Amino acid sequence: MSITLDHIKELREKTGAGMGDCKKALGETEGDMAAAVEYLRKRGAASAAKRADRSSNEGLVLSKTSDDGKIAAIVEVNCETDFVARNEEFERFANAVLDVVYQHNPDSWEAALTQAVDTDTLGDLLNETLAKFSERIVVSRFERLETKGFITAYTHVGSKLGVLLEVSSVPADDAGNANLRDIAMQVAAMSPSYVNREEVDATTIEKEKDIYRSQAIDSGKPENIAERMATGKLNKFFQESCLVEQSFVKDASKTVADVLEELTGADGAAIKVLSFRRYSLGDSSQK
Repeated sequence: MSITLDHIKELREKTGAGMGDCKKALGETEGDMAAAVEYLRKRGAASAAKRADRSSNEGLVLSKTSDDGKIAAIVEVNCETDFVARNEEFERFANAVLDVVYQHNPDSWEAALTQAVDTDTLGDLLNETLAKFSERIVVSRFERLETKGFITAYTHVGSKLGVLLEVSSVPADDAGNANLRDIAMQVAAMSPSYVNREEVDATTIEKEKDIYRSQAIDSGKPENIAERMATGKLNKFFQESCLVEQSFVKDASKTVADVLEELTGADGAAIKVLSFRRYSLGDSSQK
């Protein structure tokens, strides 16, 4: 079969692959369009192994919640360049990953790949995406949360940073929703490590205190003074590391705990932060 420019363009429209790759695929499959599509898919899967040692620190962080705030998902999908991250085909793949995590709660990436996406699987879509771009593409991490309380999602402009904030109950009104979004933004901006000081394990506390105590002694302070100084610095550590003790970014005269005290749930109870997830692009150690 003679392969024409129209055939190549048709395959490109079907797959999004480059013109050269489409021409080669049609040549290898003697012009069989369906076989050429499959060829490009397999090529994407095969070439992924060759890219495994390449850095992929660009990409997207995406999140979504159910209308009632009871279910949420967050994912980090990486590529090598911002150019690819901003491509609509890469965005389509990243959103498909988010939908699979949200709908099916897979317990592993391997399980996620078997889930249906349109008429194919997520694994098929990954291979198609790999065939379109000469870059390493990897899903670094993902998570799905369910709560009896309420989850607020926040994604920073550019989709490089996302937060899920889980609280104890549904806010009573729109103002409460807005305040919870502000607290989610606080997590994004200030990167706390804990919700409150009760979450900090004893080993971490003693390690921090020992550092502060040693610094004071090395500066010439007697042990009793060094102990008091270490306690003071430990409180500073809590104020910086624990979300509810941080100064509120929108009003430094308040702490996040002060803001929470002003909120009431739809059930009439005070709202408490239960947990948060903060995904910043490139932070995952899995890459």
